[in-house]
Amino acid sequence: MATSSGEGTGALEKALDVLDAIGSAPEGLGQSELAERLALPRTTVYRLLATLVARGLVRRDPLRKAYCLGFRCFEMARQAYAMPDLVAAAAFELRALRDLTGETTYLAALDGREVISLERCDGAHSQRSAAVLGQRKPVHCTSQGKAILSAMPDAARDAIVRDAVLKPLTPLTITDRRRLQAELRITRSRGYAIDDEEIALGVRCVGAPVVDAAGQVRGAISVAGPAWRLTRTRLELLGPEVAEAARRVGAQLQPQGAEAAAQSEASVSALPGPWAFHGAHPLWWADGQRLWWADVLAPSVRVWDGEQDRELATLEAPVVGLLRRGDALVAVHEHGAFVVAADGSTTPLASWLKGAVLAVCNGKDDAVWAAVALPEAGTAIGLVREDGGLDVKWRIGEPVQCLRWRGDDRTLYAAAPGSGAILLMQAGAPTVRRLATVPRGSGRISGLAFDAAGGIWTALCDGWSVVRFSADGQLDRVVGLPVPCATDLVFGGPDGQQLYITTARQSVALDTLASAPLSGRLLALPV
Repeated sequence: MATSSGEGTGALEKALDVLDAIGSAPEGLGQSELAERLALPRTTVYRLLATLVARGLVRRDPLRKAYCLGFRCFEMARQAYAMPDLVAAAAFELRALRDLTGETTYLAALDGREVISLERCDGAHSQRSAAVLGQRKPVHCTSQGKAILSAMPDAARDAIVRDAVLKPLTPLTITDRRRLQAELRITRSRGYAIDDEEIALGVRCVGAPVVDAAGQVRGAISVAGPAWRLTRTRLELLGPEVAEAARRVGAQLQPQGAEAAAQSEASVSALPGPWAFHGAHPLWWADGQRLWWADVLAPSVRVWDGEQDRELATLEAPVVGLLRRGDALVAVHEHGAFVVAADGSTTPLASWLKGAVLAVCNGKDDAVWAAVALPEAGTAIGLVREDGGLDVKWRIGEPVQCLRWRGDDRTLYAAAPGSGAILLMQAGAPTVRRLATVPRGSGRISGLAFDAAGGIWTALCDGWSVVRFSADGQLDRVVGLPVPCATDLVFGGPDGQQLYITTARQSVALDTLASAPLSGRLLALPV
């Protein structure tokens, strides 16, 4: 048995030697070359190659009669560092940085106390940086390593710096731990790291950390080249560009572990209560810890008090929106506006807008913003006057589905499903700006909500999800839903961290309802 084990180990070692030899020869090796290089009988090499080819680890080029690494090797290499979507997310930015600088760009990730190269985009020059993919480098003397360390939590960073062997690879390598910590503090402050000939004389590099939406550092991207082309001055100019590219890569990444679970439908729960034909217009009252919302097509106002969802009042026409007026709730439908009392009784407002109201929302001091359809097409948006007229501030050429006022920056936001645009209008400014656009294939934008960090959320009807945009319009989060048509959303709960989502059932096909039985229910998502 021992003999058999020894023979098996010997065969394995020979097969690995064959892989190492082929991997070290970019152009591949022939059978005779392999036998000569490894000092093995040709018959042994033939049998080993036949097995490796059959397993996909080696492939034979029939034109050159040479053996190269098989695609199975690349599959296993990618799986070994399967950081979800990292390489795919970085590919565009690596090419863009290469085109911007003419130098080679890299993507790397931390592995213990080393960084490993995951992707490379070769520069335009004949004399350029050309580190091999999969190559490991010390973390303390590379721009990638220092960038990753700078973005790590203090305790984790300090542990790596404490245990790392600060081996001098050039006279410029940082070998003092206090100096390295100071360098990392500078890197964290400015957003990028510099390798000033610290790993190889004559080569400089600038890198920045890739951090996902949950704040986890996932790797680093960098630009490297000869020191005489990448001067210190040029590195300082390129640093912010690399940092911004790394930020864009990180924004595309899904968080890992528990954070990843928080972005799937598993984190979404349906609140107790009957379904609505078309739920919409959620309105959170913090003082009463209640959520008001409406069924548009079976016109009614409903209330969730934290324990149960019940119908409060029925109306005569499809509901357009809900408003707060002092301590009273106002429901707006196609034929007017009504104050809804606590017992469900309704009283019409004496003065209200004429025409087809598309959307309403509260503004500063309970002022009311409204969007009204224009006879010639398009939408007029403005403040509702005491006499029921509309003080028009903006006109746009398409219908608006939702309005939301954000007092922090005195800005009115609008959702325009036709174009998929989220529009913003600042008080006192006549222009209408486009914050972001969602392609039609992703779903129809429906509803708007703001989180405490300044993000803008919208639901994607027929897109099975809700999404978050940063304040500058970058899509940075997608949360899957168990229903196809989310219609509106609002933040609430005791700490304001609960996202309530209304959904529709009437528009969902019968065969789809079997896979989406929660359609029409009020959903909750902890954020």
